[in-house]
Amino acid sequence: MKRLLLRTRARLRDAAKPVTNVAIGALTTGLLRTTRYFDPEKTARFFGHAAHFIGRRLREDRIGRENLTAAFPEKSPQEIEEILTGVWHNLGRIGAEFAHIDRIWDHDPRNPDKPGRVEFSARSKQLFDQLRDDGKPALFFAAHLGNWELSPIAAAAHGLDATILFRRPNIEAADRAIERIRAVNLGTLVPAGRDAPLKLAQALKNGQHVAMLVDQYLTNGVPVTFFGRKTTANPLLARLRRQIDCPIHGTRIIRLPDGRFRGEVTEEVKPVFDASGQVDIQGTTQAITDIVEGWVREYPDQWLWLHRRWR
Repeated sequence: MKRLLLRTRARLRDAAKPVTNVAIGALTTGLLRTTRYFDPEKTARFFGHAAHFIGRRLREDRIGRENLTAAFPEKSPQEIEEILTGVWHNLGRIGAEFAHIDRIWDHDPRNPDKPGRVEFSARSKQLFDQLRDDGKPALFFAAHLGNWELSPIAAAAHGLDATILFRRPNIEAADRAIERIRAVNLGTLVPAGRDAPLKLAQALKNGQHVAMLVDQYLTNGVPVTFFGRKTTANPLLARLRRQIDCPIHGTRIIRLPDGRFRGEVTEEVKPVFDASGQVDIQGTTQAITDIVEGWVREYPDQWLWLHRRWR
């Protein structure tokens, strides 16, 4: 009888899934469309508070607290809670800003002193212009820090020919709604999958720039140390560098007060080479992970602590 009940429950769950997915997709589409009618900064503040209120009741809140406590054993419980509050607010703001993603980036390279939401350091602008104009391929890495969705906007808005690896949402209807927004001036998007490495390698061979997020746990990744703890990371960027001789740079969009952002490009990250002269996949992935850790230590409340980075 128990097995029959379990099978029946599983069948009901599978039968309900398409209906649930359609409902979630419709809700996502409606929410994104509605949000675009309101002021981006006011909406971002509201979404930040809402994400904090709802998020504190979710399993991810516990995961975030455990991750923060392990990463910062020297911090008090109060400090951990303050960081976690900032994490939820940042995530909520990203949700609101995503609906306005084609409007938020207002940096004018011809008039860099004009007041706006976005600023660059002189060195970051110099590096960006150099990478855009040298006619050579390059690899960019980013992390789930600040508003990471703005990095592709920055590249496209300033003429950088970029191919970007991204992960599709599991729900098809929500995927279509999000993709319609992402399709606005974001360069070439390559969904993660078996053929993604080939497409990215071809883009590099064609002289394009390839960008990807590198800070999530990967079951079959290479071993690295992150905040003093062993974990695994995606080696794809290092493997692409082994195939194609090109520079590696990090990029991040830091959240500033009053709905503003600062874009940064790092100096070239030199790959690690093994005894045979080839790019060392593990060593290069570790070098990139070290830079991401430095970013997160600088702005811990802007990183996505809510997923399992360590297993």
